[in-house]
Amino acid sequence: MTTGQKVTIEFNDRIVRMFMLASLIWGIVGMLVGVLIATQLNFWQANFGQAWLTFGRLRPLHTNAVIFAFVGNMMFAGIYYSTQRLVKARLASDFLSNLHFWGWQLIIVAAAITLPLGLTRGKEYAELIWPINIAVAVIWVVFGANFFWTLAKRHEKSLYVAVWFYIATIITVAMLYIVNHLSIPTSLTHSYPIFAGVQDGLVQWWYGHNAVAFFLTTPILGIMYYYLPKAAGRPVYSYRLSVIHFWSLVFLYIWAGPHHLLNTALPNWLQLLGMTFSLMLWAPSWGGMLNGLLTLRGAWDKLRTDPVIKFFAAGVTFYGMSTFEGPLLSIKSVNALAHYTDWIIAHVHAGALGWNGFMAAGMFYWLVPRLWNKPLHSQSLANVHFWVGLTGMLLYISAMWASGITQGLMLNATAEGGTILKYPNFLETLNAIRPLMLLRVVGGTLYLAGFVIMGYNIWRSIRGAAAVNGTMEVYVEAPVAGERMGVTGTFLNAPVAYTGLALLGSFVWMFTSGWLNIIGLVLTMICVLFAIGHFQIRGTQWGAWYDRLLVNALPFTVLTFLAVAIGGMIQIIPMLTIDRRLQTEDRVARTYTPLELAGRDLYVHEGCYNCHSQMIRTLVPDVMRYGEYSRLGESIWDHPYQWGSKRTGPDIARVGGKYNHAWHYDHMENPRNISTGSNMPSYSWLKDNPTDYASLSTKIRVQKMLGVPFPNWSPAMIDTLAKEQAKDIAKELRAQGRYVDPDREIVALIAYLQALGKTAEAPAAVSAN
Repeated sequence: MTTGQKVTIEFNDRIVRMFMLASLIWGIVGMLVGVLIATQLNFWQANFGQAWLTFGRLRPLHTNAVIFAFVGNMMFAGIYYSTQRLVKARLASDFLSNLHFWGWQLIIVAAAITLPLGLTRGKEYAELIWPINIAVAVIWVVFGANFFWTLAKRHEKSLYVAVWFYIATIITVAMLYIVNHLSIPTSLTHSYPIFAGVQDGLVQWWYGHNAVAFFLTTPILGIMYYYLPKAAGRPVYSYRLSVIHFWSLVFLYIWAGPHHLLNTALPNWLQLLGMTFSLMLWAPSWGGMLNGLLTLRGAWDKLRTDPVIKFFAAGVTFYGMSTFEGPLLSIKSVNALAHYTDWIIAHVHAGALGWNGFMAAGMFYWLVPRLWNKPLHSQSLANVHFWVGLTGMLLYISAMWASGITQGLMLNATAEGGTILKYPNFLETLNAIRPLMLLRVVGGTLYLAGFVIMGYNIWRSIRGAAAVNGTMEVYVEAPVAGERMGVTGTFLNAPVAYTGLALLGSFVWMFTSGWLNIIGLVLTMICVLFAIGHFQIRGTQWGAWYDRLLVNALPFTVLTFLAVAIGGMIQIIPMLTIDRRLQTEDRVARTYTPLELAGRDLYVHEGCYNCHSQMIRTLVPDVMRYGEYSRLGESIWDHPYQWGSKRTGPDIARVGGKYNHAWHYDHMENPRNISTGSNMPSYSWLKDNPTDYASLSTKIRVQKMLGVPFPNWSPAMIDTLAKEQAKDIAKELRAQGRYVDPDREIVALIAYLQALGKTAEAPAAVSAN
C-alpha cells in the first residue's frame, strides 16, 4: 500500500463465522457427553456394557471437547474478529486461516475417535496420543504465525489491552503444551512421557493449572476487554488497572500449579510456593473482574433488556467467584477437605459453565447480527437461554458443593477420640451423595438445553441471511523514525530494572536461609520502595516507555514470555536436575515385571485414573483408611505418574496383596458382586481380549531409555517372563474357582494391581523437605 493515502479494508469474517459455528456444534456435543458421564456416576447401566462408552474413556472426551473444541473454537472466533478491528488490518493469510480451521477440526475428530478407543497418554487434559499432539503443535504455530503476521501488517500502531492477553495466550500455551507432551513413542498410538513420578506430576500440573489459566482465562479476558465495552457502549473502566491486571496475572498464574498436589509426596517447598502464589492471585483476578463490571457503569439499564449484557455480566461475575474459590481451595487445610471430592468439580464447572460458557453465549449473540447483517431471530429465546442456563448452572454447582463438602467431611471423620474411622467403607460416602449427584444431572441437562435453544435461535437467525464481511477505512502512515525499540530500549529502563532486582531479591529471600535470607528480604523491600518513589517522581517516563513498548510487538512479546517462563523454570528445573533416585524419602519402587507393565498400560488404557488415586496423603484419615502415606520413591519409575485428582472410588496405592486374585477377578467382572452399591462399570471384555505381549520388548526398551533400571532382557526373555507370570496367576485363579486363559487382559491387570505398594527401602534416603 502507498503511504499517505486512505484505503478500505475488507476483513476476513468468513473464518470467524466458521469458528463460531464449529464452537456451537462442538459445545453441544461436549456437554451432551458430560450429561452422559454424569448419568453414569448415578446409574452404572448407562455404560451400556461397551468398552468405548465407559466413564473412564468418555470423561477425557468430555473435558477435551469442552476445552479444546468448544472454548478453543470460540476463542479463535473472538480473537480473529476483534484483532482485525483492533489493529485495523485483515488477517495476514487466508490460507493460514483456513489451514488453522480445518486442521483444528481434524484434531477434534481424531480425539473423538481415539479417546473412546482407550488410546490415551493417561494425563489429565493431556490425554491425546503423540501424533495428534504433533498436529496440535503445528496448528498452534499456524495460528501464532497468522496472528503475529497480522500484527506486523497493522495500521493501528499501539496494541490494545485485548491484544496483550492474546499474545500471552499464544506464547504460553505453546510453551506449556510442548513441555508437558514430550514423549518417546513405542508405536503409532502409544508413547511414554519423558518425566516420571513427582517430576511428571509437577510438570503435569504446571501445564494443567496453566492450561486453565492461559487457554480458558487469558484469551477470554482479552475477549472481555473488547466485546464488553462494545456491547455496553462504554469505555473500559480503568486503563491503568488493566495494565496492573495483565502483568501481575501472567506473572503470578504460572507459579500456582503445585496447589493441585497439596498434602501429597510433593516436596514441601513446592507446596508452599504453590499455595502462596495462589493466594496472591486473588488481587489481579479480582482487579480484572472489577474492571469488567465497572465498565458497565452507566449501562446497567441494558441489563433488563439486552441478553448480551446479561450473559457478559453473569460471566464476569462467575469469573470473580471462581477466582475467589481457587485461592481458597489452595489453602492446605481447605484443600485437605476438598481435594479428590466433588467440590473441585463444582469449582471447575463454575469457571467452565459460568465464565467460558456465558462469555461465549454473549459473544455469539453479539456477533450474529454483525456477521450476517440480520437481527437476532428472537431476543426472548436468548433471555430464556440465559435463565435456563443460569438455573441449570446453579443447580449443578450447588449440588457439587454440597456433595464435595459432605463426602470430604465423611471421609475425614473419626470416632472414639480419633482412633477409628467413623465411615470406614468408602461406599457409605458414595451412597450419601447420590441425590446430589442426580441433581447434577438435572442441572447439566438444563444448561445443555440452554445451548440447544441458542443453537436453534442462531440457526433461525442465519437461515436465508447473506453473510457479510466487515470493512474499515484506514489511513496508511509512514513509519516514524525512533519508534522501534531494540534490546537496550526493552531492558535498560527503570520498570524492567526495578522488577528484575526485586525478583532477584525475593528469590534469594524465598530459597535461602540465614544472612542470605535477610539480605534477600531487605533487597526486595529496598527495590519496591525505590520503585514506588521513582514512579512518583518520574511516572511520566514510565508511561512514555510503556506507550513506546505497545508500539513494538516483538519486545512486548519477549517481556511477556519472560514473565510467564520464570515461574516454571524456578519450580521445575530443580526437580528435573536432581537425580530421581535421590528423590525417594525412605523407600523406592521396584521395577515392574513385563506382565505388570502390560497391566499398568491397561489401567491407563481404560482410564482408571479418572476415578482412583494412587497417592495416600499425609493426613491421618487417609493413612487410617488406606495405609502408610505415599513416598516420593514409590512412583519413581512411573511413566506417566498416576497420583490422580478425583476419588470416585477409593485410593489403590497399597491395594497390592490386600485381596486375592479371585477378588480382583470378580470385581472387574461385576463390581456389585464384591461391593454392593458400587457405580463402577463392569469390565467383562478384559476376560476376552488378549494381552499384547508383542509390544512389551519395545516398551521396556523405551523405559530403559528413560532411566528405568530394567535388566538387560532379550525380547524372548521378556515374552517368557510375562507368560510364565500369567500362567502362575491363572493357576491360582483356577484354584480359587475362576477359569480364564493366561493370555487375557484381566490377568495382566491383576498382576499390576497386586504389585501396587510393593517397594524396597531406599538405602540412601533424602528428605523431600
